[in-house]
Amino acid sequence: MGKSSKDKRDIYYRKAKEQGWRARSAFKLLQIDEKFHIFDGVTKAVDLCAAPGSWSQVLSRKEAKETEPSGSQKNVKIVAVDLQPMSPLPGVIQIQGDITKFSTAKEIMTHFEGDHADLVVCDGAPDVTGLHCMDTYIQSQLLLGALHITCNVLKPGGTFVAKIFRGKDNDLLTNQLLTLFKEVHVVKPSSSRNSSIESFVVCQNYSPPEEFNPKLITPYLNIANKDFSTLEGKHVFIKLAL
Repeated sequence: MGKSSKDKRDIYYRKAKEQGWRARSAFKLLQIDEKFHIFDGVTKAVDLCAAPGSWSQVLSRKEAKETEPSGSQKNVKIVAVDLQPMSPLPGVIQIQGDITKFSTAKEIMTHFEGDHADLVVCDGAPDVTGLHCMDTYIQSQLLLGALHITCNVLKPGGTFVAKIFRGKDNDLLTNQLLTLFKEVHVVKPSSSRNSSIESFVVCQNYSPPEEFNPKLITPYLNIANKDFSTLEGKHVFIKLAL
């Protein structure tokens, strides 16, 4: 039985079709919110590796319902970033950009008119090879790219949610992220298939060390760069992620 046939027998695949979601992955973000309330108070959100757009769709629908205490609708802005184009969504600004480039972070900020995001999410994943070590390494590089954008655009106290692949170094990853966030949880929503090695990190209350400069991460997203001599003090954690 092919993957397509299995998908069509999946309850979340059918529910996504019935409810008009672009992909079953919408339920993963909804279930994460049910547990951690990541949408509370959010008016500026960023969806990285957004295509085909199911997480942007969730953000758009959720935030469209939010109103101020006065009864007026909040001034919500959602920016979706991907190298690939995706079909338009109401209320979502699209950027075709590379999350390893600082220019992408700058472009995101222009849409927020100098403000910072309340929430950054990333459901990106590479095409898996079936070699666990290789797939986990590639996913960690994708996570690093997402973290690079996040550290440049997220406000203090903000939330970051991203896909990871479960592995023996998950505790190390959690400890690394705790240098930037006060709370870090690893969760596997019920809508994530049991056979999948994916989980999600939910990082809340962004609190980077004093004098931390996220721009210094940018050069080290180039895998050809092996000179880590400038990554000292507040930036040393990044060595472990490469």
